[in-house]
Amino acid sequence: MLKPQDGPTRELVSLDGLYAFAVDSSGVGVRERWQDAPLATPLEMAVPASYNDVFADPAIRSHVGRVWYQREVRVPRGWAGERIVLRFASVTHGAKVFVDSALVAEHQGGYTPFEADITSHVTAGETFRLTVAVSNELTQSTIPPGSIAEDAAGRRTQTYMHDFYNYAGIHRSVVLYSTPAVHVEDVTVVTGFDGDGTTATVDYAVVVAGEGADIHPVRVRVLDAEGTQVGAAEGISGTVAIPDVVRWQPGRGYLYRLVVEVLAHDGGSGAGAAAGGPAVHDSYTQTFGVRTVEVRGTDFLINGEPFYFTGFGMHEDHGTIGKGHSGAHMVNDFSLLEWIGANSFRTSHYPYAEEVMDYADRHGIVVIDETPAVGLNADFAGFFGTGAKKTYGPEFVNGETAAAHRQVIEELIARDKNHPSVVVWSIANEPQSSEEGARAYFEPLAALARELDPTRPVGFVNVMFDGPDKDTITDLFDVIMLNRYYGWYVNTGDLAAAEAALEAELRAWEAKLGKPIIMTEYGADTLAGFHSLYEAPWSEEYQADLLQMYHRVFDRVDAMAGEHVWNFADFATSNGIMRVDGNKKGAFTRDRRPKAAAFALRRRWTQNKTASQA
Repeated sequence: MLKPQDGPTRELVSLDGLYAFAVDSSGVGVRERWQDAPLATPLEMAVPASYNDVFADPAIRSHVGRVWYQREVRVPRGWAGERIVLRFASVTHGAKVFVDSALVAEHQGGYTPFEADITSHVTAGETFRLTVAVSNELTQSTIPPGSIAEDAAGRRTQTYMHDFYNYAGIHRSVVLYSTPAVHVEDVTVVTGFDGDGTTATVDYAVVVAGEGADIHPVRVRVLDAEGTQVGAAEGISGTVAIPDVVRWQPGRGYLYRLVVEVLAHDGGSGAGAAAGGPAVHDSYTQTFGVRTVEVRGTDFLINGEPFYFTGFGMHEDHGTIGKGHSGAHMVNDFSLLEWIGANSFRTSHYPYAEEVMDYADRHGIVVIDETPAVGLNADFAGFFGTGAKKTYGPEFVNGETAAAHRQVIEELIARDKNHPSVVVWSIANEPQSSEEGARAYFEPLAALARELDPTRPVGFVNVMFDGPDKDTITDLFDVIMLNRYYGWYVNTGDLAAAEAALEAELRAWEAKLGKPIIMTEYGADTLAGFHSLYEAPWSEEYQADLLQMYHRVFDRVDAMAGEHVWNFADFATSNGIMRVDGNKKGAFTRDRRPKAAAFALRRRWTQNKTASQA
């Protein structure tokens, strides 16, 4: 799905800001048609943001069900005759969208965009009432999954088996945008190198939609970072060569622009026409970087060169706004990544905001892009106090779950396929991979991801319970991604035993599959300010020592292709005795103050970067 943009033939209006806000505590809003009139509420809520931590009201924070947002929207008067589209970048987890009283969109899935063509429902220059019913419910038919029950007092309660808080709301921007009736609907760009590697090949494919779209000629122009045209072609698909190409590479996010133009079918000139040429009916500009990704043996290659991942699993998580996107918070997080020497991160455990992906593209940050498929593991039932005894079956991960999982893979790849920063699709985090049924469940999902994008490696993140002696699915994937907590959940406080166990397992994976190994999680909960002379779990010294132990092992294992510490910063979780005010495995506190581990990581990663550049 293309991200909306202003351009020669398109305009957009931000609908971010304050909305009237109502909690549907009795679950009657849809039946009573709350969309038909102004919401009867004194509350207001900011968009984008999670609503859970904004109000000083425990009932709102713990509410399970729908909340309602509403505002008036004026359509620009200059949009008469244009196609008018309403787009949501993220509503967690389900949404019903109404224009006045009409239902114009429904979407399930909290981290990917959706939109509705509302041309027939609105009039240029006039206003309409926008109402959004937002559900935070997680069930067997959602990704991530969960379950809902009623307690003895009749209150609905939500349980889920993932270790981060179930923030909800309109988390990313809402926009109203216009296009011509015949318009560019999709663009796909795939890059490679020809000859001696100084010439790029840019394969492109364009989808044009609207009545009569097939009679409109299409041309594309490639511009470099300075705006100079370096290539051109005609037709809805083809290949453009770029001589003397500047590669997109880690640490240097050089971007080209593919300008796609749908031309007037009669060849006439007019508004938007190039000098002496046909009128431009619609124009869309897609940025892209020229780079290749490949797995060869135990090496992970970017542009044919071995790449070693350094960085973090992260979360979109901040005080007050929860998972709401904030440009200022994003820039601060990227600044800290640069300071610490990280070259990459994983979007654990869901797709991040499009603005994050764009920033990574521009700055050469490498991304493992992950679906929201977390918690597909009945073995976590004891940890989270809920769940079925068997993962794959009618009581837990079933056909409805699989359908939702296919949807999130399709939507993730459709959204992020043109981002050069994305080098791996991660289709799940810590599923049960040793139980009967795991292979039958994951084999078609891995095939789907490859069918949708054959240019990138596909992986999933393996859980600690399912080592090389038990796992049944890792051979289906291109890379080995492991979450391991030796020295924390096992061998607690005994780093010598942890070191031996870690190295033994990594060497077993290396011998079994001969693929690159990326440690996608490792770390220890740490209470900032707690210090000890001894190997005391929760101390800042223990966290730093544990990370250094892992690094010694990584440096001895040839198949290692990367290290992502869990986590970049402390983050909120559901309540429980295992979590005191959230998960404390961050190298930074939740408000981004560095712990001792941050300085240790900076020494390792900046020294390695300096050595590799020497």
